[in-house]
Amino acid sequence: MPGTIDFTLSFFGNDADRHEIDFYDAAQALHGFQRSLALTTHLIVNGEIITQAPALKNARVLVRPIDEGSWKVTAIILAGIGAAATAPRDTPLGHLIYSTYDFIVSESLGFHVDYEKPLGVSFEEIQQSNSDLKVPKQHQLDSLAEKCQFSLTEIHRPISHSASAQSALITTTIHQDAKEIGGPFTQETYDFIKETVTSEEPEIIEGYVSSYNRNTFKGRVYVSSVGHPVGFELTEHCQSVGRVELIVRSLTDSAIGNRDEAFGRVYMKVIRVTSRSGALKRFIVGEVTKNRVNLQ
Repeated sequence: MPGTIDFTLSFFGNDADRHEIDFYDAAQALHGFQRSLALTTHLIVNGEIITQAPALKNARVLVRPIDEGSWKVTAIILAGIGAAATAPRDTPLGHLIYSTYDFIVSESLGFHVDYEKPLGVSFEEIQQSNSDLKVPKQHQLDSLAEKCQFSLTEIHRPISHSASAQSALITTTIHQDAKEIGGPFTQETYDFIKETVTSEEPEIIEGYVSSYNRNTFKGRVYVSSVGHPVGFELTEHCQSVGRVELIVRSLTDSAIGNRDEAFGRVYMKVIRVTSRSGALKRFIVGEVTKNRVNLQ
């Protein structure tokens, strides 16, 4: 079916190499695959986040027969008014759906993606095409990732539960090139998405707020020692007007300032949340200030 956006989920290793897989785990994995695609597509097409796949509007997610002699299945997205139109994969719509889904899968599995790079390309293409499409904001992507977490966990079931597969991979084709979505699904990525460990001792970090959602008190802060933005959540104590003003001011200042200077920099006392293997997932912020001395 030419001119459509397609995503292929493939399983490898163990029973999957013999073209077999545990039936129940396969069903749960396919349900997670469909739901994560539906929620992502709805955000791009309609500009809002849903929690149930049947609520998908102006788009459809179809499925092709499982390929003979392998264990992979391809989902097809038709996006348009009444889902009657098709969305060519090389158009701004196709690229935006791909970039958004890649971001969601990567962040959920622990493969860091720079928000500005993949979605920045989409933004430029959309501007050039005079499209009405809007690039989702960082806080929308964070919310979408949270809503898709269970679905992406379920894709791991043939790996994490029955061990009828060792790994999985989602791919698509953009500009005639095969592209991986995120990275391979493995037991390690299952542990990352499923399990969390909260440190007992707080630490002090310095950084620059790159996004913030006033409704959820969540955002992202660029920490130079980490090398990329990390999600954070304000404790109730930190949700006061004065502390939120510091967060918002850092967000505004760092957007126009220089990260090598003090402009926009804030200090936070945080609890580190990691996976069982120690990979950083997010920070829980107990205090925020412009002066590190105040946190001693």
